[in-house]
Amino acid sequence: MRVWGLTGGIGMGKSTAARLFLARRIPVFDADAAVHALQARGGAAVRPIARAFPEAVQGGAVDRATLRRIALAEPAALALLERIIHPLVRRAEARFLQRARRHRSRLAVLDIPLLLETRRDTRGFDAILVVSAPASVQ
Repeated sequence: MRVWGLTGGIGMGKSTAARLFLARRIPVFDADAAVHALQARGGAAVRPIARAFPEAVQGGAVDRATLRRIALAEPAALALLERIIHPLVRRAEARFLQRARRHRSRLAVLDIPLLLETRRDTRGFDAILVVSAPASVQ
């Protein structure tokens, strides 16, 4: 099975590109959606985030605005948050790829907005697609 990475900046058209793949029945992993699920009530990231940033968890779910404020205010806090979230997202991604292989998909797309910015090892990808749009379209 081929694995393509899909990335690009905010407002560049990653979601549109992902929808085009889905319309052709190509499975797409949405890293942003995975993070949201991990931080929702019952999500695997809620407890570790509550231990690290207790004020960022309200009613059993992560208050994303509070967490964003904390993480952006202190580089060490952002690094800790990434150490919590990234392995959980990678596990969700691995489960997605296992399902795609079980269904004998010839191609799977991993929509990862910060694929290159996080210096991720890209050797497992057959291609990296970078979506870009002019400022007038963004």
